[in-house]
Amino acid sequence: MAVSVDTVYQRVLGILNKEQRGYVTPQEFNLFANQAQLDIFEQYFYDINQFGRLPGNSTEYSDMLTLLNEKINLFETTDDMTYSGGYFILPTDLYRLGTIIYTNTTTNPFGVVSNEDIEAERINKNEFLYINSSPLTKPKNVRPIYIADTNGVKAYGNAALVAGVKCNYIKKPAKVEWGYQIVYGEALYDQSRSQDFELHASEETDLVLKILALAGLVTMSTDVYTVASQEDAAKTQQEKS
Repeated sequence: MAVSVDTVYQRVLGILNKEQRGYVTPQEFNLFANQAQLDIFEQYFYDINQFGRLPGNSTEYSDMLTLLNEKINLFETTDDMTYSGGYFILPTDLYRLGTIIYTNTTTNPFGVVSNEDIEAERINKNEFLYINSSPLTKPKNVRPIYIADTNGVKAYGNAALVAGVKCNYIKKPAKVEWGYQIVYGEALYDQSRSQDFELHASEETDLVLKILALAGLVTMSTDVYTVASQEDAAKTQQEKS
């Protein structure tokens, strides 16, 4: 379940107004919201690396590695790749590339067509000539390989592949937007123009704290920034201890 952008904005405004610390415009909020979402999202990958080196626990719902994977899995997706200009084009919302999969289509002597999804092995560019020159390591449709760079992906089976390739990947969170219409000089929330946070529902409090910290800098409220930052740091420390 996503986190409502309107709920977070109203909580931020409510805290600032209660403390008489100024006002955050929709434009400012949208900038802060996207920065906060990206900060939390990127931290997942550092945390999963950290907790992956530590022993877990058998208590249901409290193993941090499991919880982090649950949050990241919200962004895991599979997409067919389009071949153009010698490359399979990477998805536009790609954050981290996972598995490249080739669908090997074969026809048996009885004319029955079957499809088998095979995970391709990733290699470095400088390994290709060596691998391709040996009959034992040369790629085949049943043992495909691929090379990835900033231009996209090149995949090889019996020959260079030009179709039947898809990828599993982690996508970037969609850009957050608190959409609105101006009515009698006031910005009123417009859900049809809005984009909620795509983070796990449990991140709502962290989002509010991070946005408050950024808002404190803009409104010159150093105490708001300090308190929000301390609360955020304390919550993060509690999760990691």
